[in-house]
Amino acid sequence: MILVGHLVNTQGVRGEVRVLSRTDFEDVRFKVGAKLFLVHPNQPKPIELTIASTRKHKQFILLTFEGHHNINDVEKYKGGELKVFETDLMELPEHTYYIYQLVGCEVVTDEGVVLGTLKEVLQPGANDVYVVKPSKGKDILLPVIPDCVLDVDVQNKKILVHIIPGLLD
Repeated sequence: MILVGHLVNTQGVRGEVRVLSRTDFEDVRFKVGAKLFLVHPNQPKPIELTIASTRKHKQFILLTFEGHHNINDVEKYKGGELKVFETDLMELPEHTYYIYQLVGCEVVTDEGVVLGTLKEVLQPGANDVYVVKPSKGKDILLPVIPDCVLDVDVQNKKILVHIIPGLLD
């Protein structure tokens, strides 16, 4: 299952929840009638939820779910993750990948040096940043720009990069 949002809190007393979106497809994932699965440490298995209403508020998406009409119905879901099955993911344009497909890829320079394994993708603004975990030492941060990331092969779990002078200093 793939994360699409964090259920961070309740909103009011009528069963509305605050969701921090983790998807580029909010209009599809959080539309009325869409099905999501809540994964929570207090629940033994994922709970299927159907969206009854949706609206934006500041940096959050506010949702209500069918059959959940007051705060007592949703209070127990705080801190949970909203997910969808991998088979329900949207098709991406060529040379575009989901973060989960990149994490775990081996990162190799165009000179054949293995830098380590991609551990995380940061999204600070202008461009993404790959966080590479080397076999020893501190994490390596690589900007996801054409001069640095040359090729991504998710099938073989390899990312080819060029180290720009001064990047590793």
